[in-house]
Amino acid sequence: MTGAWALMAWPVILPLLGAVLALLVGRGGVRIVAGVASVATLAAVAMLAWEVATVGALHQDIGGWGAPLGIAWRADGLAVLMMLTVGLVGSLISVNALDHLGSREDREYLPLWLFVWCALNALVMSADAFNLYVTLELTTLGAVALIVVRRDLPGLEAGLRYLLFALPGSLCYLLGITLLYGAYAALDMGLLAQRVQPGPVTWMAAALVTVGLCLKTPLFPLHVWLPPTYGGAPTPVTALLSALISKGSYYVLFRMWLEVFAPVLDAEVGQFLGVLGAAAVLWGSLLALSQSKLKQVVAYSSVAQIGYMFLVFPMATSGARSGAIYLVVSHAAAKASMFVAVGNIHQAVGITELGSVQGLAYRMPFTFLAMALGGISLIGIPPSGGFIAKWYLLNAAIQTHQWWWGGVLLVGSLLAAAYVFRILRGSFLPLPPGVEVRSIPLGNELAPLALALIALVLGLVPWFPLDLLAVGAAR
Repeated sequence: MTGAWALMAWPVILPLLGAVLALLVGRGGVRIVAGVASVATLAAVAMLAWEVATVGALHQDIGGWGAPLGIAWRADGLAVLMMLTVGLVGSLISVNALDHLGSREDREYLPLWLFVWCALNALVMSADAFNLYVTLELTTLGAVALIVVRRDLPGLEAGLRYLLFALPGSLCYLLGITLLYGAYAALDMGLLAQRVQPGPVTWMAAALVTVGLCLKTPLFPLHVWLPPTYGGAPTPVTALLSALISKGSYYVLFRMWLEVFAPVLDAEVGQFLGVLGAAAVLWGSLLALSQSKLKQVVAYSSVAQIGYMFLVFPMATSGARSGAIYLVVSHAAAKASMFVAVGNIHQAVGITELGSVQGLAYRMPFTFLAMALGGISLIGIPPSGGFIAKWYLLNAAIQTHQWWWGGVLLVGSLLAAAYVFRILRGSFLPLPPGVEVRSIPLGNELAPLALALIALVLGLVPWFPLDLLAVGAAR
């Protein structure tokens, strides 16, 4: 393999090869194989990102067959930024996960994570609607296996719930792209964007694709599977689900709406998605404020944060697109940090009731610093990636004279501050007498802090990610 093909292929081949080898080696070699595969994949993604940043978007027809018959990959700024996010955030989550899982679970978790990593990298480079479906389903199946990795009753229930909601979403998306293929004899994204015309078939296809992907993301009111699934899954897996796996379906919806369906959909449809996003922000935040379990507070806040990402559709300016993707990236780091921190708290005191954090800031300073920095990004306080994202969305609301979305951003940020401060305030009170706090490895405390610092750095040096997003972006 040479040139562009090699640069695009290695980020997919290396984690897949690592997953296979990790399954074949003995129990003692799993971590070594996974570690080597992770470092090699991160290096390959970094090389691809540098090539895209300096040369421009890359396009490759797999097997020499181009559109409309062949499968094509396209690596633009958005794709490589997503790959960098998946690699950095997923690797830090997995480092923390190793101490939370038993030896058998460890041996199964690492190959499954590498498989999901491979599928997500292939997904973000896919340039045709059907290959997006295939890679999205591979991600879903890997996610189900990760959820049930402990083989306990809560995990099995959570995995089954996730699967039962994900499958109808997949079916809706597949029916939608089947209608598109029947009408326009093309699945390549570029060709579809040129050929689609307003009409009942296109509108029905857009509706099916949107409903299916909103169910998998999930957007309010299709979010009912999210809190119980996040509650039942192992905490490291919950971090992967919230930070990365749910972003795969949003990425597909983002591409389909703003690259394929944009010329044929009325503005009112985008407003409808914006209203659902605003409802998600308010409903998810209010439910997060009412929870008594720490993990459920963070889970319901995910419902709210997903809502912000859908504010791009009623505005659809280049600034709104940059803001939405920047929110995806900063949310991935911040929310992963908070879920990993919750896992550390559970490991230290054995429970995750909100009152269980009292006094722990003195015993687990790095964990609660990570929780605070992640919360800063979720609220949108400068300097953080969340602030940059919301600033871009606010500017887009002003430019398009849709001031009400700015109101949603403000109210959502205030509610986020309320539930983040609700978590943190008790941690600085004196430790209750008789509470036993087990020590946890320093590496487990540093992992969420590293994730939170990524969200912070995104606010301090936003120009590289934003410049990268502009490479090959649809106008």
